[in-house]
Order: sequence, then structure tokens, then C-alpha cells
Amino acid sequence: MSTAQNTAVVEKGFAQTGANLVRDVSLPALVLHREALEHNIRWMQTFVSNSGAELAPHGKTSMTPALFRRQLDAGAWGITLASATQTRAAYAHGVRRVLMANQLVGTPNMALIADLLADPTFDFHCMVDHPDNVADLGAYFASRGVRLNVMIEYGVVGGRCGCRTEEEVLALAKAINAQPALALTGIEGYEGVIHGDHAVTGIREFAASLVRLAVQLQDSGAFAIAKPIITASGSAWYDLIAESFEAQNASGRFLSVLRPGSYVAHDHGIYKEAQCCVLDRRSDLHEGLRPALEVWAHVQSLPEPGFAVIALGKRDVAYDAGLPVPLLRYKAGVVPATGDDVSACKVTAVMDQHAFMTVAPGVELRVGDIISFGTSHPCLTFDKWRTGCLVDEQLNVIETMETCF
Repeated sequence: MSTAQNTAVVEKGFAQTGANLVRDVSLPALVLHREALEHNIRWMQTFVSNSGAELAPHGKTSMTPALFRRQLDAGAWGITLASATQTRAAYAHGVRRVLMANQLVGTPNMALIADLLADPTFDFHCMVDHPDNVADLGAYFASRGVRLNVMIEYGVVGGRCGCRTEEEVLALAKAINAQPALALTGIEGYEGVIHGDHAVTGIREFAASLVRLAVQLQDSGAFAIAKPIITASGSAWYDLIAESFEAQNASGRFLSVLRPGSYVAHDHGIYKEAQCCVLDRRSDLHEGLRPALEVWAHVQSLPEPGFAVIALGKRDVAYDAGLPVPLLRYKAGVVPATGDDVSACKVTAVMDQHAFMTVAPGVELRVGDIISFGTSHPCLTFDKWRTGCLVDEQLNVIETMETCF
């Protein structure tokens, strides 16, 4: 690559196809490894399909249309999203079935969805958990001459949204059915807010109550479709939800939909730990997900012995669920690149644009060296970037992937 070409690829978060990470790309950069990414997409799709369910991966994790397309091409039923604006972005990139695992609140947001529903090929479902929202949605969508698919959200005390009791669910179903512009298409829950020593038992009980409510609603004729949707599952407990739905034959009467999202990139932190627990619970799963997401950055300063400042900060990487994890050190500009293990080093703090890292004994660094970092909680790393680099095994950029946050 010529100097002129090289100059053209130095915008943060952007690299041209054919660039090499250690020679041509302005750092820091969001990096996705193709082999691990493709493995994760296949792995989760196979797991969900073998469980008798459908997969609607949560797109808020990456908000990357190129990943949505790969997930859909691999067999995903649809994409889960969290807001009307996310839904509009996904629609603009070809997504035609969306579970909005959130309430649709506010007239401007309702207008965004009503505009999309002018397309008869667009299949959209959102959540409701309160009569006020039901009344507002019913009035607005009636005024637009559009029928909106809604699902009742069932929650837990102290959790996020959702009806807190089974009685509230049944009463809300009646309120929905009193609105001609609304169609009740299923029931939804989120188990990730159930914590503590008895979380496994609590999650199984929660899944059982979801199925029990779905059966009761179906028997009463509350649903507007013959095979209603029943859905739950984040990225930590999807195996328990799949087992519970399958054991209760939810897929026989209902369309069971699982919604993990972080699996596509996985991580070196909280989801790595969660995946170890999944593998412990499921002896039939011999290999799990692989971390596909890293952030690469230069060693910026070596001001004291045993201490390095990295050109990486809160603007570049998640820090809410654990600090970045040093993985490998590369010599800048040296291709083919060979990484040296620096996992004994440790990031101790991050500022806006800097990370403080202790340098382990025996690790030799120089200013300008490149270090790859693993992350924890990929959602809050993706949203700091407008473009990521998909790289092959030789660290060549084979595709640039834009985000839509």
C-alpha cells in the first residue's frame, strides 16, 4: 500500500479492505475476527434450532446491519431491537421482521412504526405492560388506519418492565382485545434480572409461568393468531429458557423465540463466564462460543518502570462490567504479524482517552507497540464506534462494518 493510500485509511474506526491491522489502520480500532464470528453465528443458530425454537438475536448489541444479514442468512427468524429508531435503522437495511422487546411509548415513536407498517411485508411486534400504553397505542394506530401487533410483557418484582402478576396479564389481555387497532400476538419475558443463589430455580419457574399464562390466554381465545409467540432469553441463561420451553412443549402450541444478542461477538468477561456456566449445565455441548471482538490500541507512553499508558479509553471500550483485558502485543508495521502473550499485564483504570496498565515482569514494551484487548459486555463497546474492521487470520481487513447507533 502506498503512502497516499495509507493516508486515506487513518480515520478512527475506518479501514479500507486489504489494509493490515498492524501496518495500515489508524488505532484504536474495533476489530472482529471472521473465524470466531462465523463460528458463533453457526453455533447459536444450531443450538436454538436443535431446541425446537426460533432465533431472533438482539440487534441492540451491535446495531451492525452486516451482522444482521449474516444472522438472518444463517436462519434467524427475525431481529430483536429495543427502540423505534433502532427498528427504522434495521428496516432501512432490509430487516423485515422485528421483535421490539420494549414498550412503544410516545407519539413520535408510534409514528415511526406506523410509517414502516405501510409496507405489508414488514412484520413487527412490540411489548405492552400497562393499560395506559394500550389505550394510547389503540387510539393512535386507529387514527392511522393500521393494526399493531402487541405482546404482553411479564416481569418480576424489582426487575424491569412487565406486568408483575398473572392477574395483571389476564386483565391487560382484555384491555388489548377491546382495541380494534391492536392484535395480541404473544407473551414475552426477560429472565436476566433474576439473580442470587437460587437464580437457576427462579428462571425455570419464571419460564414455566410464561408458558402457563400463554396456555391460559390461548384457551380463552385472547390471541389474534393461531400460533402465538412466546419469547424470553438474554445472553446468559438461554439454555435454561430453551430447556424449559421445550420441556413444557411450548413449541407445540406456540412459536418459541429466543433472543440472545451478545453471542455474535461474545467477550472475554461476563459472557465468557456465563458461557462456562452453560457448558457446565449442558454436558452435550462440547464447544462454546469464541470471543470475536477486540479493541486494538498503541502503547502511548512508558512514563515509569512497570507502567504503561495505552491510547485507549472510555470513548473506545466498555468499562461497566470489567476493564479491558490485554491479550497480545504486536510490533507496529511488522507483517506477517506475530503476537506475543501479554495477558499477565493488567489494566487498572481507564480515562476518556487513556488506559493505565501495569506491565508484568518479563514483558518488554516500547512506545508504538500495538496491543489487542478483550472486552466485557460487547453492547457498550460496539456503541462507541461507527465502523469496525472484520479481519482474517492474517489480520487483513476483509470488510468494514458500519454501525447504526
